[in-house]
Amino acid sequence: MLKWLIVGFMALTLSGCGYNTLQSTDEEIKATWAEVLNQYQRRADLVPNLVNVVKGYAAHEQEVFVSVTEARARVGSIQATPELINDEAAFQKFIAAQGELTGAISRLLLVAENYPQLKADGLFRDLQAQLEGTENRITVARNRYIAAVRTYNVTVRSFPSNLTAMLFGYKTKPSFTVEDERAISKPPTVDFGRPAPAAPAAGS
Repeated sequence: MLKWLIVGFMALTLSGCGYNTLQSTDEEIKATWAEVLNQYQRRADLVPNLVNVVKGYAAHEQEVFVSVTEARARVGSIQATPELINDEAAFQKFIAAQGELTGAISRLLLVAENYPQLKADGLFRDLQAQLEGTENRITVARNRYIAAVRTYNVTVRSFPSNLTAMLFGYKTKPSFTVEDERAISKPPTVDFGRPAPAAPAAGS
């Protein structure tokens, strides 16, 4: 009987000190981060096909193709595991690599402005639509992650739950910076409704 009384007392104490909140918010972070990684992977999978389609119409745009390929390779070289969110330096390296890929994709899409036939290509338009949808899902997933981390970090830092966090080894987790949050509100897009400039002359 005494054993169960002690267990019950500890359960009530831990609950009152934020232990259950730490548990639930930590699991929420893991779930939202997994979705962020899922959407980033979806985008990375689209890149090779997008590059190949653009190459078919703009083979001489080698600098753009190389930058996209290298940016995608840098993203792929980073081990995107659930544990990444427990390592501030690794997290920032991963986010920086994703930012580089975002910029490279934007430059690739802008190439289409000079090639009316490319813009009219059904496969290109389909890939561009898939990319736009993926960028929107990345935005949603990142915002959910940001919200989950904010709730968790407040619990880790607040009294008396901060004592429970220290006791069980819970630490604050990294989130996206203000610059990142501005960036995700502007996914790479191309306005295909505008008239395109004339295509470069052959051999130029």
